[in-house]
Amino acid sequence: MNEKKRKKDTSTVKEAMEALLDSYRLKGKYRQVQLVSSWEKLMGKPIAMRTTNIYVHHDVLFVTLSSAPLKNELTLSKFKIIQMLEKEIGEGVIKDVIFK
Repeated sequence: MNEKKRKKDTSTVKEAMEALLDSYRLKGKYRQVQLVSSWEKLMGKPIAMRTTNIYVHHDVLFVTLSSAPLKNELTLSKFKIIQMLEKEIGEGVIKDVIFK
């Protein structure tokens, strides 16, 4: 069988996207947007339903919740949540999480 080999000057779409994000210095912002958009997947539907606002500012994730007991529970688990987020998105995306 005749297999086609990729030329050395070609790249995959993933490689091209990473190169583009690196060249425009947008990799960090892209990962922050990924984090916000995957909040429900990471934290689960019950927590996502009680989340009214979520955004990243200066490498800090701000999460507004509609439930005071949930806010208290998540505040106590902040370190574990940061570890989980870093495992999913990558290290260095956020430095802290603030629950409001």
